Amino acid sequence: MEREWVVEESVAVAAGAGDVYAAVADLRRTSEWSPEVFAVWVRGRTIGPGTRFVGFNRIGWRVWFTTCQVTAAVPGRAFAFRVSSFGMPVALWGYRIEDVSDDPSAPRTRLTEYWEDLRRDNRGARFVSILGKVFTGVPAERRAGVNREGMRATLDRIRTSAEKG
Repeated sequence: MEREWVVEESVAVAAGAGDVYAAVADLRRTSEWSPEVFAVWVRGRTIGPGTRFVGFNRIGWRVWFTTCQVTAAVPGRAFAFRVSSFGMPVALWGYRIEDVSDDPSAPRTRLTEYWEDLRRDNRGARFVSILGKVFTGVPAERRAGVNREGMRATLDRIRTSAEKG
């Protein structure tokens, strides 16, 4: 099987695009959504392009951290961030938010989460892939599948929370 470099999953949410954006852009709530992230430390109070943060992650007994920087923060439309490890690019994570409602009294939003593996064609890609396997227990070739499962869980948790209001 050929290695996947990009993965995305979507879900329909019975909530407005602004509410959905507010949930995904509040980095301090990431541990509520993600099956891997258990804590986030955000530098500063406001979150926007350029904001740096540290994600603390876990799979089973394995624990590691990543350094991240917000690359896009467009209310009601998009939120994304780059992940690096020891200064080397690892991945790009993001959300696309699209209002798909025809009826203003019944808001409906399509939320898409995407991931792109940046551990290719760059300085240190092999080293970062080896570190990833050591810290997470997941070889680079299997990371897309693990992330796809995690995305499905994440999107379901965001959907459930947003629909409750």
